[in-house]
Amino acid sequence: MKEQHTHSHRELELLTALRRLGGSARSADLAKLLDVSEETVRRVIKSLSKSGSVERVHGGAYIAGTHSDPSFFRRIAQHAGEKRVIAAGIASEIDDGMTVFLDVGSTTAFVAEELRARRQLTVVTNSIGVAQTLVSHNSNRVHFLGGEMQSDERGTFGYVTRQQARRFACDVGMLSVDAVSAKRGFLYENAAEAALAEVVAECSETLVVGMDHFKFNEKAPHCGMTPERVDRVYTDIEPTGALAASLREWGIKVVRCGAA
Repeated sequence: MKEQHTHSHRELELLTALRRLGGSARSADLAKLLDVSEETVRRVIKSLSKSGSVERVHGGAYIAGTHSDPSFFRRIAQHAGEKRVIAAGIASEIDDGMTVFLDVGSTTAFVAEELRARRQLTVVTNSIGVAQTLVSHNSNRVHFLGGEMQSDERGTFGYVTRQQARRFACDVGMLSVDAVSAKRGFLYENAAEAALAEVVAECSETLVVGMDHFKFNEKAPHCGMTPERVDRVYTDIEPTGALAASLREWGIKVVRCGAA
């Protein structure tokens, strides 16, 4: 018979934190929640993975035997350098005291980290990670939208989410996308995410999109907000050809981040 593993106090704390964060989380978010170093979190995750309680993924962990999908962690690790540069560019446009919407995108996670340098923000989000990064920090006020949880996106979606989002007047709405097409505009893999993007576009004075160049001219099944509603696109490499022409036609300013 296999010997049953007895969890230490620290392991139980981390498991509780993972459940609070929807069953999966990045090491950085767990460290902030538990007020310990990321090295401590990684050590506890390693111990828990040996007992089969959690599954380790790049940059975080999720509870074994749940429906939590590590796809978020794969996305956030993919092209992380480009996303960090883009996030810094977006954050430079956000001032203390603003009301900001941040979605569940992987680039948005990096934006949230950059915004820890701001003060007295009103943050509206459907992202567990964004809320955890910015809550109770520098007098921020964080509003986490209700709705149906989607564990693979680590956030909330659906009718309730959209209705609650409509109650806010955002200075800046920051959205991520899965693809952009010269013909169809901004596209999403998730229909619920596309529908929420439309609402955020209506409620934001300035609407910005953060995306790396790997999403240029790609395909996804669901159309998001009307392209003309987008004010700026922040990216690492400027688009060319038909896509560049369409962005100009839609009145969108392209901001190349990290450029000398």
